[in-house]
Amino acid sequence: MREWQSQTHVKWYCRYHVVIVPKYRRKSMFGAIRREVGAILKELCRRFGLDLVEGHVMADHVHMCLAIPPKFSVANTVGKLKGKAAIMIHQKYGRKRNFVGLHFWARGYYVSTVGVDEETVRAHIHGQEEEDRRLDQLNLFEE
Repeated sequence: MREWQSQTHVKWYCRYHVVIVPKYRRKSMFGAIRREVGAILKELCRRFGLDLVEGHVMADHVHMCLAIPPKFSVANTVGKLKGKAAIMIHQKYGRKRNFVGLHFWARGYYVSTVGVDEETVRAHIHGQEEEDRRLDQLNLFEE
């Protein structure tokens, strides 16, 4: 069952599968730092008004399913998450773990939409004209 969310003038269901990796794909997230990275990302999502639907921290990458409101760009949102997380990780583990500067994450990321499948959308679009005709006929008889 979908949980539709709404703002003043929009009803939305925007889910994105996002994968981010540490610089040089180092296996730098294990033990205590693994739990800490998860907690940091949860806190940042809460601060930015995002819904972290699901997340998992691996030794060399992080998978997240994020609900990003349509008023935010996916690129800016992921950039803010990575930037603030890098600062917070560096403040806690920078000297102990030999991280290079504030460059914890690799430059890019992977993103894919999660939601209604393409066939459902196509069927809805093709059925719209017929649905409109049917509703128009109902409205004519009600007057």
